[in-house]
Amino acid sequence: MRSTIAMQFLLALATTSLAQVYDTYGSITALAGTANDSDPTILGNYYNYWKLLNNKTTWDLTRSDRLPVTSPKTIPMLGYRSEAIIEPNRTAFMIVDMQNFFLHPKLSPYAVNGRKAVQPTLNMIDAFRGMGSKILWVNWGIDSFDLVTMPPSFLDGFSTNDQMNTTFCTEMGTLTEDNGTTIELGKKLCRGSWNARPWGPLDPAMVEGLDSGTDLYFNKNRLSGLWGSQTPLGLYLQESLTTTLFIGGVNSDQCVWGNLIDAYFKGFDVVYVEDCAGTTSPWYAEEMVRYNADGDGFLANSTYVIDALNKQK
Repeated sequence: MRSTIAMQFLLALATTSLAQVYDTYGSITALAGTANDSDPTILGNYYNYWKLLNNKTTWDLTRSDRLPVTSPKTIPMLGYRSEAIIEPNRTAFMIVDMQNFFLHPKLSPYAVNGRKAVQPTLNMIDAFRGMGSKILWVNWGIDSFDLVTMPPSFLDGFSTNDQMNTTFCTEMGTLTEDNGTTIELGKKLCRGSWNARPWGPLDPAMVEGLDSGTDLYFNKNRLSGLWGSQTPLGLYLQESLTTTLFIGGVNSDQCVWGNLIDAYFKGFDVVYVEDCAGTTSPWYAEEMVRYNADGDGFLANSTYVIDALNKQK
């Protein structure tokens, strides 16, 4: 008898708790509302929404009903969403892991596609700076605390002998350039090391941007700079009211995809810039990224983006 009463009591508590968990529609709607209940072309809520224009092909991503706009730009896309309007002040170009470790020919000889993406990336940097959008460098940059909390799968993935003595933040020795210059590689993907700096012409481009205030640099300790509940990158995006992210880098199916999918999960507009990204993985890995990025957001090519921006100056 006692056990029956106790069970009924627990079920009553569980029912109450479940009701509190699941019956939240009214309170959420009261807080966030909808962008416009009477307009079926608006998807989202008052704080975060897209609007499909009357031509049925252009998506307005500016959130202009609640946020000021400066000089919105119309950008052609490659996927099934064929065009988007962006607000430059709330748009950024994210460059992921285009570091010496992943792109230098003597450290990553098979990163041919990644190196091909460098010039389009530099072109996008100039174009986005020109319209007042931020450039976000999101790179591996491990410190001693990261090593303590790093999962074993990550440690092994970056080890050459399945041991701690070749994983993150272990000395990589030296590299001799073709001109005879010897370079101290430093600790593997550790903050401040040469191998963790952007490769080739990307490095001075980054320095220039950081000095002028057009660029920001974010260290990450996982594939994504947006993993978990909050990160420095996530905090910046939130506080700066950034809503739209054009994303490129290497490897497209690994760290680029990790950042893109986390940004998508967190409610940002994601635009995969296909010619600003590359991978050493098989061709079908790249196809996976393009296919899913098209469904999750937008596909773009830097040539068409820059051409459109030049015409709207």
